[in-house]
Amino acid sequence: MERDSQLELYQAVAARLKEAHTRVRELQVPEGVRMTLSRQLLAVTAVAKHDLAGAARRLDRLMKALDEGRIPEGD
Repeated sequence: MERDSQLELYQAVAARLKEAHTRVRELQVPEGVRMTLSRQLLAVTAVAKHDLAGAARRLDRLMKALDEGRIPEGD
């Protein structure tokens, strides 16, 4: 039972990460900003390998920030 819920969470996080990468790629922002956001998404991916629920929370925060127009400054 728990394995099924983990699999569902994994699938949901994977689909949302794919969507997030697409959104970042399509943003009309300077390349430095896009790189910063891409690094944040890579960090979420790395966290997902060890803490799937934590990765889902981090992805939620990142997507919420993008939805609200809070885009980080680039390097």
